[in-house]
Amino acid sequence: MQRITITIEDDLLAEIDAAAEARGYQNRSEIIRDLARAGLQQSTEDTAQTGPCVAGLVYVYDHAARDLSKRLVQEFHGHHDLALATLHVHLDDNNCMEMTALKGSADEVKHFADHIIAERGVRYGRVVMIPTGEGKPAKARKHGHGHRHE
Repeated sequence: MQRITITIEDDLLAEIDAAAEARGYQNRSEIIRDLARAGLQQSTEDTAQTGPCVAGLVYVYDHAARDLSKRLVQEFHGHHDLALATLHVHLDDNNCMEMTALKGSADEVKHFADHIIAERGVRYGRVVMIPTGEGKPAKARKHGHGHRHE
């Protein structure tokens, strides 16, 4: 086992401490190891998806973080083929939340979402990916309006 040093925001550490106390952990190291294992397991499950998908990417970030807004805009412009629409919400004086609808191959969507979430200044991020099928034609439905399929 190795000893490491990490930097964690005060509010995140308070949440970790509260969870450790509620779950009966003896120290921070134990809960952080378990949370890391759970995160890695979830990441493995998320990357197992293949084929075309739609996804929702939600992240909260510090809008005052150095050049973060500029970096995010550059990432989105570099992947304009994946992003369908984005909703921007001002949460408070320091934090903004963005929710983006994505569409593309699962590996490209996951790679893009991972880059956004990993940006310095992004405090929390999550992507939910939904498979759309392997190019199967949509079933015809009668419900009063048409849909354009690309």
